[in-house]
Amino acid sequence: MAQSVLLTGAAGRVGTAILDGLVDEREYEWRLLDRDPPTEDQPGEFVVADITDEEAVREAMDGVDAVIHLAGDPRKTAPWESVLPNNIDGTRVVYEAAVDAGVEKVAFASSNHAVGAYETDERTPEMYREDDQFRLDGNELPRPGNLYGVSKAAGEVLGRYYHDEHGLSVVCVRIGNLTEGHPPVDYERGQAMWLSYRDCAHLFDRCIQADYDYEIVYGISDNDRKYYSIERAREVLGYEPQDNSAGHD
Repeated sequence: MAQSVLLTGAAGRVGTAILDGLVDEREYEWRLLDRDPPTEDQPGEFVVADITDEEAVREAMDGVDAVIHLAGDPRKTAPWESVLPNNIDGTRVVYEAAVDAGVEKVAFASSNHAVGAYETDERTPEMYREDDQFRLDGNELPRPGNLYGVSKAAGEVLGRYYHDEHGLSVVCVRIGNLTEGHPPVDYERGQAMWLSYRDCAHLFDRCIQADYDYEIVYGISDNDRKYYSIERAREVLGYEPQDNSAGHD
């Protein structure tokens, strides 16, 4: 029987990567939510709604097995006036509606910006290079470098609360540098945190399929350069990335 999946922020770059990779691979029943109507045909049902509209989110959540929550202001320069309603309040709305609807799992799109301030002057640029051994593995405390990162750290903490208080299975994916085709050329940081479209789709597929309680994992490809560990994603989710930024030097 096909699983029903609500994908918020479906029209964005991450949503596009997920849908491009999974529409023909898995028998999911997609319910797509975005504040803007689609500009082209989309798989499944499309709901035009704002993530802060609690009634609309609850209606979209009805009958859903799993949620991939991407919606929010994606700008790393987003001001507090935007990240508070769109990224923090909106994420609380999603978790709350998921619990009330009896949803089993929520995969929350966190970000590398939740830990951006670990990239200190003393560590960079060496930490972006293949021979450097520094790794973040998801057990460290958040250390955001901007208000967008603060909002993503808040989303992770909200997920922890809804798991502990209500038993919701939550995985927070700290997404790296998602680009289509090839990673940024001559950009060491981007090479080290590159996530291909193919690996992105596979990772979120595993977020739907795997069994877990509460997890924080890193969303990058299997790059030779890396300062994020993907071992937890491998162990808990069965993530098996296929791409490597080294192949595009």
